[in-house]
Amino acid sequence: MLMSAVLGGEVPANRQFFKHLDQCLTCRACENACPNNVAYGQLVNQVRAALEPARRRSILARFMRWMALENIVASRSGLLWVARLLRAWLGVGGRTWSRLADGLPSIPARVVWRPSYLAEGDSRGRVALFLGCVASVLDVETLGATVFVLNRLGYTVDVPSGQGCCGALHVGQGESKKAQALAHENMAAFSGDQWQAVIVTASGCGAALSEYPQTIGADAEIFSRGLAEIGEFLSRAEVWREMEIQPLHAKIAVHEPCSLRNVLHGRAALYQLLRRIPGVELVELGENDQCCGAGGAYRLTQPEMSNVLLADKVAAMKACDTQIVASSNIGCALHLAEGARRAGLEIEVLHPITLLARQMGYKT
Repeated sequence: MLMSAVLGGEVPANRQFFKHLDQCLTCRACENACPNNVAYGQLVNQVRAALEPARRRSILARFMRWMALENIVASRSGLLWVARLLRAWLGVGGRTWSRLADGLPSIPARVVWRPSYLAEGDSRGRVALFLGCVASVLDVETLGATVFVLNRLGYTVDVPSGQGCCGALHVGQGESKKAQALAHENMAAFSGDQWQAVIVTASGCGAALSEYPQTIGADAEIFSRGLAEIGEFLSRAEVWREMEIQPLHAKIAVHEPCSLRNVLHGRAALYQLLRRIPGVELVELGENDQCCGAGGAYRLTQPEMSNVLLADKVAAMKACDTQIVASSNIGCALHLAEGARRAGLEIEVLHPITLLARQMGYKT
């Protein structure tokens, strides 16, 4: 009602309104609870896009926003440039001084992806891998593990050139035109019918890609139907009996990202994937129905609220008494790892596919 009143001119689009709008995580949990199936995520993002020109931002804030969304997040070369600077900075002790750096994994000096990775043994098909933007630099281990497992299962993995950011951060920040441009670029990169599926490892990207029909129109329907989150795709694979997977006698706390739980509705496949590992004990991380506070750029734009939500997850990790937390979204994983480190917890946060790949012989 508040959004409708502002759009109708009954309530001013003032600072107080934008505060309410910005504090929404867009976690989409309300959509699961709504009996009328209101697509709240689409509504709030449309309002953000419609009212973005009305915001009063300083020249510096506008410049920093433009740099981040246009020249860093949306550009792999920009991301690599920033990553190299961070890598050099952390190497001389920068990690001690930055809260943000606490959430960063080791940053590779260079990331090069081959156009194709051939299947091992009998071929069972061909898939394409979506790299993403942040994940392609900060989550190389997960992407490499995905290629490894798929190759072992008999799938050739192509990495199409021309792909880029999914646009999720831009949609969430009201930058609809840039999000549409990125969507068209990815649609062009993944056009064709040579692939059985387009594989996504980060559920946040998967959620954004699945909603391209809403972002750019009905012409994205075929593309979105071919998408598959890695856990969901592997849940359909029929060759597991032939795979040798080393047992892991450990308790694993499973974190369910909002994008996986509320948009992709793929939580069952997450547990099914981890159960492929003999000997594991799976437990749900406490309050999985509550957002961890990462929320795309939320941890940067709303740090106070983000820290409150993160504190609940840190308490849940302590209660689980585990050294491994599995999460299928890079943003959530970085956020949880940051919280664990700040709390002095010796917990490794990693993608389920990485854990499975390690038990199949994957080494970085």
